[in-house]
Amino acid sequence: MADSASNTAIDLYTWGTPNGRKVSIMLEELGLDYKVIPVDIGKGVQHEEALASRNPNQKIPVIVDHEAGLTMMESGAILMYLAKKTGRLMSQSGTAYWEEMQWLMFQTGHVGPMLGQTHHFVHFNPGKSSYAEERYSKETRRLYDVLNTRLTGRSYICGDYSVVDIATWPWISRFEFQHMNLNEYPALCDWYLRIAEREAVQRGYGVPDPLPVPLP
Repeated sequence: MADSASNTAIDLYTWGTPNGRKVSIMLEELGLDYKVIPVDIGKGVQHEEALASRNPNQKIPVIVDHEAGLTMMESGAILMYLAKKTGRLMSQSGTAYWEEMQWLMFQTGHVGPMLGQTHHFVHFNPGKSSYAEERYSKETRRLYDVLNTRLTGRSYICGDYSVVDIATWPWISRFEFQHMNLNEYPALCDWYLRIAEREAVQRGYGVPDPLPVPLP
């Protein structure tokens, strides 16, 4: 749980982005104590020494696990680390492990980067490049189709609720930024709402700012 104390085991450097919310949701689901250190990326704080010295890529999120003496960057790697640390929300071996890994890589290699470009061109900079808007909007629709097909007849992306859902859900929560109607993808929408009801997800979504989970 988020804490302002200085003696918590984990420091979380974060901001209100999908990648940042992945980690705060994971920490809330695991019930781990953590200290939130907001990094206002709109003001370029990520380039200051406090974060830059911990992440050479100068992006959020970053965690510092004081108990283990370890600093971690990259949201997907952080989720895997926390799952391994606690033995929860990720299979430890076998076919289930590799199924989760391929879908986690699908999120970090496709869902995050492509939907992020849609945010940039379609939501924040409309009219700057019609080619980019068309390209990334088309790819966003394709990825929604992939997820909707995968979730048809399933409650979660891989068996039980896992790091894969935690990694993917915050990106779909920005459906308005992507100019997408989530109701046009019924299986994906049901999955989204099922996860949105989780108290840990609602708490984690509001880090570092207490914002309500968006509903379609």
